[in-house]
Amino acid sequence: MFKNRLLKIMIIILLALTLIGALTLVLYTQFFDEASAHEEQTIDDILRLSVETDEIITNLYTNHIIRAQFVIELDSMKARNEFEKRDFQVENLIIQELSDMKESDFRGSDGIRQIEEQLRLRVNEIMQDGEVVNVYMNQRVIQ
Repeated sequence: MFKNRLLKIMIIILLALTLIGALTLVLYTQFFDEASAHEEQTIDDILRLSVETDEIITNLYTNHIIRAQFVIELDSMKARNEFEKRDFQVENLIIQELSDMKESDFRGSDGIRQIEEQLRLRVNEIMQDGEVVNVYMNQRVIQ
């Protein structure tokens, strides 16, 4: 009778410790994820995770010539390394996208934002080890 009661108490204590440990782990991961999600990136972090493309010169759909350069912000160093290896593919995608555009597509900030978003989506299609967070048009000249 004594052994049976002792065994029950020991099982209850082990279950209680297991539940406390599981609860602690869940709460810690939840608060840790929230803290990292709310942290703003510093400009140094953004620069470290950004890649500037070479200057690209190509014809637009309307036979105008555009000279443009972009800064691509990535989400991790692993993504940045992959992006640097894929630079020829990215430049090809940019040329394809620019070749389908008209001079009027570059008018106003809404047009530029739309182009940046379109390029972000297209580059993310080829990325495997991360993703593009933002695309910034660094310079553009249309002739």
